[in-house]
Amino acid sequence: MSKLGLDKDLIDKARNSAHNVAVDVQSFIDEHTTVTVERAVCRLLGIDGVNEVDVPLPNVVVDHLVERNALSGGVAFYLGNAMVELGIDPQSIAEKVDKGEVDLLKVPLHSEEEIKAAIEPIAVKMTERIHKNVEQRNAYLKEFGDKEGPYLYLIVATGNIYEDITQAVAAAKQGADIIAVIRTTGQSLLDYVPYGATTEGFGGTYATQENFRLMRKALDEVGEEQKRYIRLCNYCSGLCMPEIAAMGAIERLDVMLNDALYGILFRDINMQRTLVDQYFSRVINSYAGVIINTGEDNYLTTADAIEEAHTVLASQFLNEQFALEAGLPPEQQGLGHAFEMNPDVENTFLYELAQAQMAREIFPRAPLKYMPPTKYMTGNIFRGHIQDALFNMVTIMTNQKIHLLGMLTEAIHTPFMSDRALSIENAQYIFRTMKDFGNEIEFKKDGIIQSRANEVLKKAADLLEQIEEQGMFATLEKGTFADIKRPMDGGKGLEGVVMKDAVYFNPFIKLMKREVE
Repeated sequence: MSKLGLDKDLIDKARNSAHNVAVDVQSFIDEHTTVTVERAVCRLLGIDGVNEVDVPLPNVVVDHLVERNALSGGVAFYLGNAMVELGIDPQSIAEKVDKGEVDLLKVPLHSEEEIKAAIEPIAVKMTERIHKNVEQRNAYLKEFGDKEGPYLYLIVATGNIYEDITQAVAAAKQGADIIAVIRTTGQSLLDYVPYGATTEGFGGTYATQENFRLMRKALDEVGEEQKRYIRLCNYCSGLCMPEIAAMGAIERLDVMLNDALYGILFRDINMQRTLVDQYFSRVINSYAGVIINTGEDNYLTTADAIEEAHTVLASQFLNEQFALEAGLPPEQQGLGHAFEMNPDVENTFLYELAQAQMAREIFPRAPLKYMPPTKYMTGNIFRGHIQDALFNMVTIMTNQKIHLLGMLTEAIHTPFMSDRALSIENAQYIFRTMKDFGNEIEFKKDGIIQSRANEVLKKAADLLEQIEEQGMFATLEKGTFADIKRPMDGGKGLEGVVMKDAVYFNPFIKLMKREVE
């Protein structure tokens, strides 16, 4: 039963419009690949490391094909062909390409059957490795149990992976359930993934496979000590979205920031590039058991949270459908929203409660990601702590799952460990004392809360109908989301998008989506 009296037919209408939009875009996605999709394939085929001038070998191989206008055939085709001819593995081929000893387009051509047969065992071996990571996560959860109620999600962001580990371990001991390692400023715009452990970053730490491995090891150790499984989160967004998803799958990350539209709107990455990249990244995340976090909360940093709430809901519907196209189930869709209304406006707590409950009722199986107040934090730590407390109350009242802790020092400085301890204490106190409050309350029929939720739903359904009529690309060009307009042929990374040709194949999509030919 809906506490909000939501119109089920209207929800179905909105979801159907979003589905049609996603299916329309999927036809474009299926015809195209990108440089980072192909680099992700390289990584999943075991190509790793950098050359003598620190260029990652996956970039070396893909750039080799780009320079010869051959990327449309896909790296799996050319690597498989070279494997048949030379009898060596993809890593060795990449090293020879780097040294100029092999030109992939000059290798004698073998049959597609032989090429696919060469690639298949390596692809299967990697998917088995990732599946073992899923089994390891499940074994931990079986041994320790999983947490009921909201996961406490905390951020570390020192720039130095070793200092991040110190802070992450402390946060886990204080009660954190998810550790998110914020990525260094600007990494989303790098068209390559840095290599190795890093100790310098601004506003965060580089996302590298070695940094993932180091943090995973540290969290497993503290988790075993605490008898809890501590989840690890990072960011597979930007120009290397599927590559970082692949690295995360290999190193057993649990949560990934992974939005279909975020990079387009907030990093000016070309929409064609992002929509193709998000598909393969979500195929990987689905297979790896990773919960994705979407970024609708960011809309409210540029647009008004009261006037534009329906765009958040519309985007949640779209992210849900794009995820389903990639095989990502609702249980792995951490659809995002935020507590971001102006506290000087009357009854905003009621509006926030209405929208959080609305998201919970519309997406009942999703582990919703709820973001704290940031836009209207002033530096007054006492008021800020109260704003966070109200946010905590909405979370427990509406059964949000991924709860990104607010910090009383928001708008002043990067939180100290003591600030985090206070925020954890605040949330734990409210979650404990209000544990079943949400089950005890009902909302007044046609009152402020019900009316607000139904108004937002109606506007979102109307908006999705418009998007269905005009298409996703035209919608982004018009600035419908976050008041930001993006041209279809503008932004960063468009040159990395190519049309697939007849020989193209990606062995991991079939394996990870468990498709049978």
